[in-house]
Amino acid sequence: DHRDLHSFPTRRSSDLLVPAEGKTSFSGIPESQFIDDVDNYMKGEEKAEEKIKALDDLHQKYKFMENSLVMRRKRLRTQVPDIKSSLLMIQKLRAKAAEGEKMDTQFLLSDQVFAKAIIPPTEKVCLWLGANVMLEYTLDDAEVLLSKNLASAETNLGQIAFDLDYLRDQMTITEVTMARLYNWDVKKRKEKK
Repeated sequence: DHRDLHSFPTRRSSDLLVPAEGKTSFSGIPESQFIDDVDNYMKGEEKAEEKIKALDDLHQKYKFMENSLVMRRKRLRTQVPDIKSSLLMIQKLRAKAAEGEKMDTQFLLSDQVFAKAIIPPTEKVCLWLGANVMLEYTLDDAEVLLSKNLASAETNLGQIAFDLDYLRDQMTITEVTMARLYNWDVKKRKEKK
């Protein structure tokens, strides 16, 4: 059963991810409130400085959250092809073991340094788990673990995409609100003069 990279499950645009009921995002991003009636909102206020500063602080938090989400997405986007490649290697090892054949290959020792290897038929494989930890698994157990990791990574990518869209909306609302408060402040100052 030979499968290529595209035969493993991937997120489709029809798989709509929606946060849990009562939540607006997966990451707990605070919602920005659009101020429809600035005059009513600023009733009794002389200056908009404090409110603009508070919105600017919120905007900076949104920028920080965006940067964090973009970095997570980047890390996951590099992990997914590696996981798919590992799954393909397990399929190849399984096929060679079933045929009782040795497998000639090359493996990476360090950047741009490869070594030739002959792999005898095997039912075991070692996986890097991170933090300089490698464990031996049966081919079946490794495939289950990698498939679970792939599904998780793709789900996380979908959630991050959703959160980034939501975050950009909140940033736009905040920017528009800040501009409207600034314009209200300028108008008030002109009226005083």
